[in-house]
Amino acid sequence: MRKPELAAAIAEKTDLSKEKAAEVINVVTDRIAQALAEGDSVSLIGFGTFEVRQRAERQGKNPQTGEAITIPAAKVPAFKPGKGLKDAVQ
Repeated sequence: MRKPELAAAIAEKTDLSKEKAAEVINVVTDRIAQALAEGDSVSLIGFGTFEVRQRAERQGKNPQTGEAITIPAAKVPAFKPGKGLKDAVQ
């Protein structure tokens, strides 16, 4: 499902237009991204938690040359699904 399809599904279930539903989705995703950029996590009970994880520096290989390279440490966004989401997928 893509964002326009999600907006249409939300509009169908609520009193919102597709445009308003798309705007709500954009606000939610922007706010989650902003919270992660500030180092906060975002927990949606029953759905899951968005958080930032620290990835350590590690060794890798250049796939074109086979040369060993050092991949620098990085902060990466991560999602940990909640029980409700896990149960829904089962």
